[in-house]
Amino acid sequence: MFILGIVLFAVGLLFSIAWHELGHLSTAKMFGIRVPQYMVGFGPTLFSKRKGDTEYGVKAIPFGGYIRMIGMFPPGADGRLEARSTSPWRGMIEDARSAAFEELQPGDEKRLFYTRKPWKRVIVMFAGPFMNLILAVVLFLTVLMGFGISQQTTTVSSVSKCVISQSENRDDCGTSDPASPAAAAGLRAGDKILAFDGVRTDDWDQLSNLIRANPGENVPVVVERDGKEITLDATIATNQVAKKDSHGQIVQGEYVSAGFLGFSAATGVVKQDFGESVTWMGDRIGDAVDNLAALPSKIPALWDAAFGDGPREEDSPMGVVGAARVGGEIATLDIPPTQQLAMFVMLVAGFNLSLFLFNMLPLLPLDGGHIAGALWESVRRAAAKVLRRPDPGPFDVAKLMPVAYVVAGIFVCFTLLVLVADVVNPVRIT
Repeated sequence: MFILGIVLFAVGLLFSIAWHELGHLSTAKMFGIRVPQYMVGFGPTLFSKRKGDTEYGVKAIPFGGYIRMIGMFPPGADGRLEARSTSPWRGMIEDARSAAFEELQPGDEKRLFYTRKPWKRVIVMFAGPFMNLILAVVLFLTVLMGFGISQQTTTVSSVSKCVISQSENRDDCGTSDPASPAAAAGLRAGDKILAFDGVRTDDWDQLSNLIRANPGENVPVVVERDGKEITLDATIATNQVAKKDSHGQIVQGEYVSAGFLGFSAATGVVKQDFGESVTWMGDRIGDAVDNLAALPSKIPALWDAAFGDGPREEDSPMGVVGAARVGGEIATLDIPPTQQLAMFVMLVAGFNLSLFLFNMLPLLPLDGGHIAGALWESVRRAAAKVLRRPDPGPFDVAKLMPVAYVVAGIFVCFTLLVLVADVVNPVRIT
């Protein structure tokens, strides 16, 4: 089952990559750009077939993919490809420029990428990450609305015997601890709370906020017990409880004074409606953006987890190998098959969301770097037109190739660090 989980993730990964490159391919062909190759994977070619002027294939290493477009970079200032320079920086530029024209054929002069208007190039480069975003949204909606997600419900799991400040981190009641309002009111495990102080709700977050907002108040609590509705009277206590952030998530280690009823909510799988699903996805996208911005700050802990004795943090960066391992662990969990499938789909959806955000970084060689170059060209040409100056022509993205090599080198080093951590100290499912 563990191996099956890894294989299923690999299939999901390959599909995600192929789907990404399909976005580039379809829009490039739509704008008349010649695409000699569409490849999923890197390394030796396992299978390929030519259709029209494009070779479609699968390569041995399933860690990426690409399409090759003719004329990604413009020629030199004199309109010709310059000779290979002895300068290493200049050599990088001219190597990239030469590669963009190495498969040039008669009639391709009007099918070059750089000759397309900037807005068309933006669409071609954005289409790949956008396909990952579409796939992520579809998969998230499938799980949220079709399977449901595990969350706290308004059903009572257990009742606290007394009022203990959550900051004290203890369970045993002392002689001076007052009885909890829930115990005093007769609330029992298995009761489903239907209404609080006249407000009917089946949402745990809403119920929690209502309880917190009414310290010291005597309120009626309507519960369903053995198929019947019963009304209990509870006097809400004032207690130190965990603080919530703007998204309703618990802030670890911070506490506030608020209303306290004294029970634990049961966890269940709950299907979300469309509005709840959109809100949930918005929160996850915000979290993903924050995590991406915080990536450099996580490198020391990641290094310590890979080469030292440090623990692997739950929010530690994870690569393809780590994600595949998680896929294997999902397949071995002792939970219903439907929930295994839901978790697996969530994993692939999260991977696609990460691909979208990562590729949108305005850095070469990522898609976002080419988008930034096209937008800058558009700004330069618009400014020249307003100032009645000569058209500056295409922005030579090839001149940024030395920076692209540096960025790629950093990415490779980071990928290797994550790979080591994923092997020797992986993130695990609890």
